[in-house]
Amino acid sequence: MIRRTILSMLAAAGVAVGLGSAAQAGATLDAVRQRGTLSCGVNVGVAGFSLPDSQGVWRGMDADLCRGIAAALFGDPTKVRFVPLTAVQRFTALQSGEIDVLIRQTTMTLVRDTSLGMRMVHPYLYDGHGFMVRRDANVRTIRDMNGMTVCLSPGTTNEMVTADAFRTAGLQFRPVLQERMQDNAQALQAGRCDAIGTDATQLAALRSQFNQPNDFVILDERFSKEPYGPVVRRDDQEWFDVIRWVVFGLIEAEELGVTSQNAEQMRTTSQNPSIRRLLGASADLSDALKLRPSWMFDVLRAIGNYGELYERTIGQNTPLGLPRGNNDLWTRGGLMYSWPMR
Repeated sequence: MIRRTILSMLAAAGVAVGLGSAAQAGATLDAVRQRGTLSCGVNVGVAGFSLPDSQGVWRGMDADLCRGIAAALFGDPTKVRFVPLTAVQRFTALQSGEIDVLIRQTTMTLVRDTSLGMRMVHPYLYDGHGFMVRRDANVRTIRDMNGMTVCLSPGTTNEMVTADAFRTAGLQFRPVLQERMQDNAQALQAGRCDAIGTDATQLAALRSQFNQPNDFVILDERFSKEPYGPVVRRDDQEWFDVIRWVVFGLIEAEELGVTSQNAEQMRTTSQNPSIRRLLGASADLSDALKLRPSWMFDVLRAIGNYGELYERTIGQNTPLGLPRGNNDLWTRGGLMYSWPMR
């Protein structure tokens, strides 16, 4: 019964069962260096996270995190191959070795971290499940949504969270499952569904591309914890460490006041031991990660610190208009906190 339950959960997550061969992938860091390019799995197209611009250049928080990792590895943020993946495709692509790291608005959960042959690294964004409806529907809370048709993407935590939320409230809904979130957005605008259920940041990203964004409202209620983090294969602790400390380094840099604009100056003039270690100007930490002394300096020059990354891609002055909230530094009441880099 327990085995059957686990298999069911794997199937619901859109992941193939039978992971033995994927666990023999080998040393990812060496393989990526030999190849000369990082293969990074991203969403097929969500504004603010990973979306090609008019020139075909991938833009957004997830895309820039991929570039940051490439900068840490090669000193060159352009040495990355973006692999667009749907929710159903993403884990299989990582398990099979098609990609080296998955940075695709993926919620860190117990089952995913322990049962799929993968490791969730560390949160780079804290989100929560919500619903978006037409403004003229006069919906204020989920209790006004009884009987509504809700568009969802299969293979995501949002499918389960929506069912749990309606069940808890004693309400009924009609799910419409479509793999691409963009198809759900079109269905909502065309009136083929009454609501979309997914993480609030994705709802804001979708709405930012609507023809009439003010005609739609994202409800205030949140029904889950959805921490996004990079995902790697379980078989390679060395690679896990590299990805984790790139994320930590972005947060540490913001706390220390190191930015893309002042990193070069601070590397040569700062007497702060923490800044000097971060930028590789003193006895540094690069040997522990098998990276160059300038690894984090190169990351910051390429994509900035965490605050710069957030504000540039999804912050209040972008079409998504998202305040920092939980994604602010711990010193300002948020949840962003780096382990000591020493």
